[in-house]
Amino acid sequence: MWGVEGLKLMFNVIKHPQLVDSYKHFKKLSYTCRLYCVKALRSKKPKSEIQRQRCHFIDQCQVKVIGGNGGNGCISFMRLFKNPNAGPDGGDGGNGGHVIFEANLNKKSLNHVEAIVRGETGGNGKSKDMHGANGEHTIIQVPIGTSIRLNSKVVGDLDIEGARFVAARGGAGGKGNHFFLSNENRHPNVAELGALGEERVYILELKIVAHAGLVGFPNAGKSTLLRAISRASPKVASYPFTTLSPHVGIVHYDDYEQVAVADLPGLIPGAHQNRGLGLFFLRHIERCICLLYVVDLSRPSPLDQVFSLKFELEQYQPGLSNRPHAIIANKIDLPESASKLKELEQGANIPIFPISAKLGTNVGSVLKHIRELYDKHNKGKLQW
Repeated sequence: MWGVEGLKLMFNVIKHPQLVDSYKHFKKLSYTCRLYCVKALRSKKPKSEIQRQRCHFIDQCQVKVIGGNGGNGCISFMRLFKNPNAGPDGGDGGNGGHVIFEANLNKKSLNHVEAIVRGETGGNGKSKDMHGANGEHTIIQVPIGTSIRLNSKVVGDLDIEGARFVAARGGAGGKGNHFFLSNENRHPNVAELGALGEERVYILELKIVAHAGLVGFPNAGKSTLLRAISRASPKVASYPFTTLSPHVGIVHYDDYEQVAVADLPGLIPGAHQNRGLGLFFLRHIERCICLLYVVDLSRPSPLDQVFSLKFELEQYQPGLSNRPHAIIANKIDLPESASKLKELEQGANIPIFPISAKLGTNVGSVLKHIRELYDKHNKGKLQW
């Protein structure tokens, strides 16, 4: 902005052209006016005192749901012109709203679910036979793959987009005195109270839904591999347990098919005894259709790594390690990896794919094998 002084100066120049010899002097003068009129703006808006909340990954929580109470019935008698005793006209109360869990693809964690959720209460009945409004249903969006337990029993499994589970039903609305009108009782002076909504305490447990799961010890290169085959960006560092929550990456193929690959936190020997991250993330392996054992060739005895991983899975759930699987021998770019790869190929009788997730070596063969497992074993179970 030029300001008042700058505008006055420019008007004088326009009225008296003889003050400016040439167009260059005019541009120089206008630039000087702009510099002369520029002022630094002082910030008058205070800084926000509200700190940004960090979103933590939560895969298990307890929630108490209470259905909405029904509205009360009304006691009322109609009074008309020349008919002061026209009869009862009390309306019924509205029904309370349900509390419903719904699977949503856009939700990835249970951190937004509150500890106590109440349904909406129905409206009370009114005179002139006006019924109360029904309470709106309270819908809680949860991630796909959420199982719902009540008293250690699974009562709901939301593994499909849009699947719903009615957690607590709302109470029915009470009847007004018009409902009790009969030939024996022409002036009923009675109405019902609204019923209370159901009250339940559930445990929500999230199990990541994916077509393939990357299983391995810490620092085996699972996060680096997921970065190489998808657009997911999990944390990568040189220390163990960089992955503290599962990450899901989507692999896109030329025929527009999408395959979900989950990077699961690293396991250690004794994970089934709740060592390390333990049972906290072993549950996510249950939802994977096929497993990919990521082995670090820079460590001694890669074959023992595979046996240890299978042992932990069998101790957690018998038969879990028998799912369709393959071995991904990572860090083939290191000089000591060639001899260990031969040892692994001689001792294992399952498909082995030597790769370098860091350099992208032979990653295409892994993607091809994942698609083969998907076409063979998915059979429409999961649609991403």
